[in-house]
Amino acid sequence: MTSFRFIHAADLHLGSPFKGLSVKDEQLAALFSSATRQAVTLLVSRAVELAVDFVVIAGDIYDGDWKDNKVGLFFNREMGRLQRAGIPVYLIRGNHDAASVITKTITLPDNVHEFATSKPSTFLIDEKKVALHGQGFTDRAAYENLAIGYPSAIAGWYNIGVLHTSMTGREGHEAYAPCSVDDLRSRAYDYWALGHVHEFEIVASDPLVVFPGNLQGRSIREQGAKGAVLVTVDDGIATVDRLIVDSARFISIDIDLSEGDLDVDVLKRIEEEAIRLSAEFDGRPVAARIRISGACAFYDDLARDRAQWQDEVLAACQRAYSDIWIEKLELRLSSSVPVAATAFAGIELFRALEDHGDDAIHVDEILMEILPKMPGGLATNDSPLGLTNVELVKEARELLLARMATAG
Repeated sequence: MTSFRFIHAADLHLGSPFKGLSVKDEQLAALFSSATRQAVTLLVSRAVELAVDFVVIAGDIYDGDWKDNKVGLFFNREMGRLQRAGIPVYLIRGNHDAASVITKTITLPDNVHEFATSKPSTFLIDEKKVALHGQGFTDRAAYENLAIGYPSAIAGWYNIGVLHTSMTGREGHEAYAPCSVDDLRSRAYDYWALGHVHEFEIVASDPLVVFPGNLQGRSIREQGAKGAVLVTVDDGIATVDRLIVDSARFISIDIDLSEGDLDVDVLKRIEEEAIRLSAEFDGRPVAARIRISGACAFYDDLARDRAQWQDEVLAACQRAYSDIWIEKLELRLSSSVPVAATAFAGIELFRALEDHGDDAIHVDEILMEILPKMPGGLATNDSPLGLTNVELVKEARELLLARMATAG
């Protein structure tokens, strides 16, 4: 067999809307939206620099149907760069960009080859004796085992299977095109280029079965380095190296309070943790979810002015790393100081909250009265206050307790 190199990527999710981030911070949402495209551009640049023989994309190029042609034009532009470098691309449709989902089209360059969705199809690269087998999704939901319908390997060729699948199941991913490693082995291929799961994973080594993960993290659930893989085949033996191309990252910082901690102590610990993690950022913008848990003596002051506390947390992070943002501040706190709940009205309201639970509070009705008065068109957002109804009630309860303590 000849030697060659190819890039295996998946789950580009071009056009991802980042609605949740836009509620919390429009600038942060815009940053991550541009990062998705930057990751694709960097991937193409690396393919050209490395002079790979071809590129495989295992589904979910697009996040869903296009509002306009901008997403399609961007992908066409990047594929055109590969065409001019003489690099062919082989791709399948996944659940997000299934044939029934994407209604708009842009004619792609001749170097782009798409596998059929009605049945498995095969592309041959004669000069390298490489056979690529794949089948895209016709519909968004594909519950049948597609892998067992793939053709048998071509003897004497290097056979690559391209499949968008959750395999036997992965947390956080719909069970699409389910299959087992044994199902894949039954085809006698040399390499399986998978997509759909957003974490990098080498599922098996004989043959190599690989999820490259997505190119760019899109939420706090997708943390850490993201990218594709570079596969080098030498006399039929493949090695896999990660190609990290993400342009921004999500991180979590968890702080558990110790008895007697002051607010300055907590801020210092946040700063120290951000310094520790910053070595991994390599200059990228970062969105951080900060979780602070435990009992604290400064709880009442915090509850009365949460916005000021969030700004102090952001300042602590930015002392450690300049290009960091707060994706969300989670305060799982209770007061270490006994509450003097002496105000009669406060006691009654607090008891109502405790006795009837959050579901008994007509939050939606209250919001319908408040939201039209909010500035800047916030009322048009899906989550205009950046919190769920349960979170809103919890924060109201905390503020009430703090004020009752002061009244006492």
